[in-house]
Amino acid sequence: MQRFQALKVGVFYDGSYFTHVSNYYNYVHPHRRRIHIGGLHDFIKHMVAEREDTKPNLCHIIDAHFFRGRFTAREANEKPNQLYYDRVFDDVLMYNGVQSHYLPVKDMMGRKREKGVDVLMALETYELCMLKRYDVVVLVASDGDHVPLVRKLHALGCKTMLLGWDFEFVDQESGETQTTRTSTDLWNEVSYPMPMHDLIEEGLREDEEVVREVFVQQSSVQRELDESHVQVPAASIDPDERHNSEVMSLHNGYGFIRYPDNNLFFLHEDLLDADFSELRVGDPVEFSLAVNNRGQRVARNIKRVS
Repeated sequence: MQRFQALKVGVFYDGSYFTHVSNYYNYVHPHRRRIHIGGLHDFIKHMVAEREDTKPNLCHIIDAHFFRGRFTAREANEKPNQLYYDRVFDDVLMYNGVQSHYLPVKDMMGRKREKGVDVLMALETYELCMLKRYDVVVLVASDGDHVPLVRKLHALGCKTMLLGWDFEFVDQESGETQTTRTSTDLWNEVSYPMPMHDLIEEGLREDEEVVREVFVQQSSVQRELDESHVQVPAASIDPDERHNSEVMSLHNGYGFIRYPDNNLFFLHEDLLDADFSELRVGDPVEFSLAVNNRGQRVARNIKRVS
């Protein structure tokens, strides 16, 4: 009778890369879903089990770490809702047992750059591997700068798995072709290269549960967001023109206004002379149209009509 081996697995995220990939699936890919970290961890356990000839429930992710540059509170406050979204994502990481590691984003000649994140990720991964002796380290990354780390991990007797994506699309705003490629040197160096772009496409076609669960399941709120997120040119909107409709739905600090073709998203701070807690579904409202920083039409300067 075959005895299956229990394995210790560590997962390490290049945070900017993971966010870029998740945005691609949410905004560009036909599936229109973000990557769900809990579902991705379950996928990782299945892939490690398959390659190590054991069972998924014996592949234990004992550590998961997320590395990324981060704006200061003042800089984030200048971006619409950035502080809120940062906090929401921190909640997601904590809920899934992922430890976050942030470094400040630096201003390099007028451009915001992450500095030192790859080095921090490499040092933490190597130190933890020495301490905890993972059987497999999983990297969610694409940069060839991680090759020395992989070689060091192999020297410790640890196997490596790389989750990498290669994809290409045309940016609808700029018309430019955007390309994401994983370093060939990194592909060739790891023990188990996982071409996620192909594995996900195949899994979605075959409706494999373990791939389906990699993505956030769409809720009624997300469907409303998707319906409202149609990119429009700012020049086509007159910010001084007023419109009338009614509140379609309300959620925690935001809602949607019924509007032809695509319903309009709004935040509690967009209300004038009214408290968000007093607003009710079906209330008639007057508002202006605007375009947010993602090129999506939204409602602004909203007044409840008595």
